[in-house]
Order: sequence, then C-alpha cells, then structure tokens
Amino acid sequence: MQYAVGPVLWYWPTPTLEEFYQQAARSSAEIIYLGEAVCSKRRATPYGRWMEMARDVAASGKQVVLSTLALLQSPSELKELQRYVENGEFLIEANDIGTVNMAAERHLPFVAGPTLNVYNADTLQLLVREGMTRWCMPVEMSRDWLLQLLGQCETRGIRQQFEVEVMGYGHLPLALSARCFTARSENRAKDDCETCCINYPTGRRVSSQEGQPVFVLNGIQTMSGYCYNLGNDLAGMREWVDCVRLSPQDTTTLAEIDRFRANENGQAPLMVAKGCDCNGYWRKLAGMTLAS
Repeated sequence: MQYAVGPVLWYWPTPTLEEFYQQAARSSAEIIYLGEAVCSKRRATPYGRWMEMARDVAASGKQVVLSTLALLQSPSELKELQRYVENGEFLIEANDIGTVNMAAERHLPFVAGPTLNVYNADTLQLLVREGMTRWCMPVEMSRDWLLQLLGQCETRGIRQQFEVEVMGYGHLPLALSARCFTARSENRAKDDCETCCINYPTGRRVSSQEGQPVFVLNGIQTMSGYCYNLGNDLAGMREWVDCVRLSPQDTTTLAEIDRFRANENGQAPLMVAKGCDCNGYWRKLAGMTLAS
C-alpha cells in the first residue's frame, strides 16, 4: 500500500509551502500532491513557483500530482486551469468535471479527486474511458459502499484499469461555496477579503453552543470539526486500497505517514481521542463518531 501527501488545503505563505515540500520530499510518502485546490484568490504562490516546487519534489523520486480547483467561477480561472492541465510534466488531479473534460480532450491521464462525487460504477467506467488512472473516493463513502462498488467494477472488467485512493487522515473537506466563510467571519465581503484566510493556517474553528467542535472554516471550504483518522482501519483495506491519502494539517502530518505504515497489520495501534478524531463515515456511522 502506498501513501500520499494530499494538497495543502489551507492558505500558507510561499516560504511555508517551500519548507513543507522540502520535508515532504524527504518523507516516506510515495506520492505528493501540490497546487491550489480551494480558492483562485489565493495567489501568493504563482503557477511558476508551484512548478519549481513540483520539480524539486520529483527529483527526490516521488510521484508528483498537480491538484486543481474544485470550484471554477470565471474565464480567468479556466485559463489558469489550462496551464496546469497542459503543464507537460506532471499528472493532474481533476477536482471538477470541467477539468476532466479538458484533460480528456487532450488525451491526458488524470487522477479523479474526491470532490468529483463519484458514487457508482457507471461514472467510474466513464472516467476510465476519459483517461482516469487513479480515483480518490468521496470522503463520506463507507467501507461497505466502496467494497460493493469495486465488486461492480470487477464484474465490468474495469477494476484493474485504475488505482483506488482513500482519504485516511485530516479535517475532511465537506463542501464548497461561492461565498467565503472566513471573510464573512471577519465581516468582510468576498470581493474585499484581502485573502484573510492566510491569517488562519489551520482554519477557523466553529463550535456548537455546547462547545463541541463542529466545523473548520477554510475560505470558501467547510471542513469537519474533528480530524478523520483511519490509522487503525488499515488492516481491513490492504487488499483492495492502493493508496492512503493524508491531508496536511501542519508539518507534523508527515510523521503520521510512518505511524500509518507501521500499523498496516494492526501491530502498532495509533492513539486516537474522542472529541478530536473520528472515523464514522468509514464505519457507516455518523461522521463525527469514533468507533474502535
């Protein structure tokens, strides 16, 4: 089983990103995702710098994948997307069906990201035909649903044509909106946000009236209040999951890769805590549940 470092979903300054990807290049992960996948207004790190970091990471022997926006809202964003799709060096992660179409028109392979909301074999068969080489399943999909879906793909003769990736660690990206929640929390209009999300390198926490963490605001993205953690569920997925993705929370996330790898057979259980971690979706339970 391989391990992937997902794209940094937070808005970090370029020096912070550079340091993080230097560490990621030295980590035990086989796959590294780079690129802005949340908001086009986050321009502190331009396309050229992303490509330089990608080349540096690739030089360490990692597979590099360029992640793209999950919500496209203007012609200028389409033009920028085209630069990523046509980069000529690296595989892309398509997080919007328009990106799938753009890659397919150019006969380019792609990774299907979790925000494509793929829940059935018909859609997977279509994506395989368009050039998909790996599929990261939606974060709310359960183990049972995934097994049933892969069985249908086996029947159709397409299961061996793509890899399966599972989001295994991090605050879950639940929804995207044209509105910016972080800007709103500072009483700012989205058009005058001054990219204030850069002031919150791990998002803004939202708690219930009882003090329970419910969500994390990350610009236009709403994330889970608890950290998803499938580190103790790895033994049950080894035979049919090709890759486990860890979403960067901070630089300490890279150390989690080694902990996950050590527990693939359940021999080194990870410490998890109620009120902080969850695995409910995977167990076909309420998302905030932590089941042992």
